[in-house]
Amino acid sequence: MNFQTSRKALVIILHEIYGLNEHILAFGDKVSQAGYKVLTPNLLKREPFPYEQEEEAYSYFVSQIGFDRAADEVRQMVRNHRDQYDCIMIVGFSIGATIAWLCSASEIDGIVGFYGSRIRNYAETEPKCPALLFFARNEKSFNVSELVVKLEHRQNTHVHVIEGEHGFMNPYSKSYLPQAYQACLERSFDFLQWIAKGKM
Repeated sequence: MNFQTSRKALVIILHEIYGLNEHILAFGDKVSQAGYKVLTPNLLKREPFPYEQEEEAYSYFVSQIGFDRAADEVRQMVRNHRDQYDCIMIVGFSIGATIAWLCSASEIDGIVGFYGSRIRNYAETEPKCPALLFFARNEKSFNVSELVVKLEHRQNTHVHVIEGEHGFMNPYSKSYLPQAYQACLERSFDFLQWIAKGKM
């Protein structure tokens, strides 16, 4: 899985509503070990919320940050680093996946999104780069199958549905699925490598 990029590929990792916690930092370490430069921005600008404060974390994000503002911040981050890298990609989890999806219509080279449930609010977005999306089959707030049908017709979009619940990629979540985690990790890294090779 190791892919040496000579510091020419950057992966920006976007966190969930909880913020920049141990899950995101650990995932960043895996991406770094695979040979990429990594950025893990703290979009909340504060300490992470504990998992038991899900409602507070979501309320904080919606009222204090919001998807559009967060996406603007990430786009600016990409512009700030564009001269230093041949390839800039985004990996996002939950709200981070939705932000990555919003950014896919701009100057990104590729995105990977895990259970970005709010993508349903932006389903008409047309990615200008390859987009790999993973959804949990069991989502409480919306019909995954209906969203998948919409997204499958979007250009550059590849969608996979995992038999599990929101959070299956998070080792610190009760919804964590080790086998799905490994399979999605390998598929994601193959995807990132494919994009990076095409840009260098």
